[in-house]
Amino acid sequence: MAITVTKNLNGIEGLNVIEPKVFGDDRGYFMETYNENDMREAGMDYKFVQDNQSASKKGVLRGLHFQINYPQDKLVRVVSGSVYDVAVDLRPGSKTYGKWAGVELTAENKKQFMIPKNFAHGFIVLSDHAEFCYKVTDFYHPNDEGGLMWNDPDLGVEWPIPEGMTEDDLILSDKDKVNWSYKEFLEKKNN
Repeated sequence: MAITVTKNLNGIEGLNVIEPKVFGDDRGYFMETYNENDMREAGMDYKFVQDNQSASKKGVLRGLHFQINYPQDKLVRVVSGSVYDVAVDLRPGSKTYGKWAGVELTAENKKQFMIPKNFAHGFIVLSDHAEFCYKVTDFYHPNDEGGLMWNDPDLGVEWPIPEGMTEDDLILSDKDKVNWSYKEFLEKKNN
């Protein structure tokens, strides 16, 4: 198997960090960024249908996003720069519901984060620039998005603030500035 898997990050079942085997020499390196057989052998059997890529500058925080009726499994990685990537468990009946885990993904460490369906997901860019790639198991449905506030005290996500910045300097989309609090989310979910 050409990957090493750290399973159940922060004790959250199914939330895995994948490190591909990198073959390097004085010319550069080669690695498989995805191998269905290796993933299946590691207990992760997903059918990806869409690849996405975004670019962001230092201090951009995207998230915490989730899909309401068409949830997606996500395999995320960084091809340029550095981000801190976070997933919050929103799976109905989960023992770790509302618990979060985070991992730094960089072009250098080549780690990938496997995030199952029904997790809220977001990241903050730590480097001057970052390019973020991810595979998903369902197509994008524009009217199916939900979001939680990145700094909700009930979630308690410990975001690293990029060097030379404060929380007030972070760059959020207009949509992410008005995401639900965790309490609002629970109220909507239970009604």
